[in-house]
Amino acid sequence: MPKIVDHEQRREELTRIVWGIISRDGIEGATVRKVAEAAGVSVGGLRHYFDNQRGLLSFAAHAVARSVAKRIAGHLDADLPGMQRAQLILEELLPLDDNRRVEVDVWLACLVRSHVDESLAELRDASWSGERHICRLAIASCHGLPLPDRVGQEFADTGLEGQTTRLHTFVDGLTLQTVTFAHNFTPQAMRRIVHDELRLIEAQFKSLRPG
Repeated sequence: MPKIVDHEQRREELTRIVWGIISRDGIEGATVRKVAEAAGVSVGGLRHYFDNQRGLLSFAAHAVARSVAKRIAGHLDADLPGMQRAQLILEELLPLDDNRRVEVDVWLACLVRSHVDESLAELRDASWSGERHICRLAIASCHGLPLPDRVGQEFADTGLEGQTTRLHTFVDGLTLQTVTFAHNFTPQAMRRIVHDELRLIEAQFKSLRPG
């Protein structure tokens, strides 16, 4: 009988292999042949998932997006206080453990590559709008407001949109610093920095509202 392939399980296995190679060897070192060798299959055996480096990078980046989105959805579905939900949502974008550190390495590498590879331009644009949406979710949670229903849905309140822009910039800066200067940041320190920023945002919102 022909061997039955569980494509979802195989996709997960390949995702880990691709992420590991990109994190260790960088974008240029991530080749289809190297992935095939690590996975113990022929190059042709990977064509169901990707057949060139461009497809490999897209595969890796979309896998990161799915992984982060799944964890954030779990926080949104959980019955959590708003400030705690905001904290957990933002933490999913930071290199707080080995898994998330690899995800951040892969994501940043693909974003950098997108500036010289137009095939990744759509990924770059989706990255920006997706992270902006995550920041809106955090802002709404922080203030106990209804969550935006879709990516791109702006707050009617310009003050909240301003806070979203500030938070988006803050998260990008913190992510870059914690990856580049990892020895200066413990997971506890990263969480404290996020917590303090959310408290400042909460206090600013209260100060602008009467009563």
